[in-house]
Amino acid sequence: MRIGTRKSPLALAQTHEAVAALKASGLPGDAIEIVSMHTIGDKVVDRPLVEIGGKGLFSKELDKALLDHRIDAAVHSAKDLESTLTEGITIAATLPREDPSDLLISSHAETLEALPKKAVFGTSSVRRAAMILARRPDLQIVPFRGNLDTRLRKLANGEAQATILAAAGLKRLKRAVPQATRIPHTIMLPASGQGIVAITCRTDDHAILKRLEALNHTPSMAQLLCERSVLRVVDGTCRTPIGAFSRIDNATGTITVQAALAALDGGRIEQAEGAAPLADAEALGQRIGQSLKTRFPDHA
Repeated sequence: MRIGTRKSPLALAQTHEAVAALKASGLPGDAIEIVSMHTIGDKVVDRPLVEIGGKGLFSKELDKALLDHRIDAAVHSAKDLESTLTEGITIAATLPREDPSDLLISSHAETLEALPKKAVFGTSSVRRAAMILARRPDLQIVPFRGNLDTRLRKLANGEAQATILAAAGLKRLKRAVPQATRIPHTIMLPASGQGIVAITCRTDDHAILKRLEALNHTPSMAQLLCERSVLRVVDGTCRTPIGAFSRIDNATGTITVQAALAALDGGRIEQAEGAAPLADAEALGQRIGQSLKTRFPDHA
């Protein structure tokens, strides 16, 4: 099995996690090949994603490699996948979800409220920027792209007084970062699929689909389907300040989802929440997405 991945340290860490799961499912190690590549999203780091084509730039090369039969499967951070996948490609499996939270990284304060007045905040995520400005409209948002070490270096060099990193990425890279504080979901909902590793393949490759099905983590897949449905109905892109997070209650067999849609300047946020039987996870996401669209028809 040829597994495609980006070359970034986090992408490779996620891919090795997927390889370990494949081995645990019975596939011999010598039957697995990792094929790494730089995507446009990795190469162009001096401009926000919204200016160069959106988060699909992290997956387009992998999609093309799949459709060209140069790889058999591809490993992604689920939050980087566009709300509608390329025709002929499907999400075949998810790994167990890691901590989906966002972390505030700053040596100046442990909370958004405690940051100095008019502090410079580095982030290229419109979701994070909008939810930050909703709490602290005085903060100055500056673009902040690059891998973990690049962003930490920019912070140390004084290009910003604070930034945000995903807890899942730090855990998968086994990195401890000083001055990291978890931001409550009541302040900042995660991106749809944050903390989930998704594995895609061709929809007509039944042998690979069956192989990947053996390592799929069903609860994480249900959460991903639910949260991506919210995104798809709202027509969410990297230009849309939207967050969605679902929880599963094993005792009742239900799934609950919270979602929030914000104006780019954080001046308005609409929220919706609902619950449904786990089997209806995707339909629940569609219902909550439609609720957000109804409440905020002129969003962004």
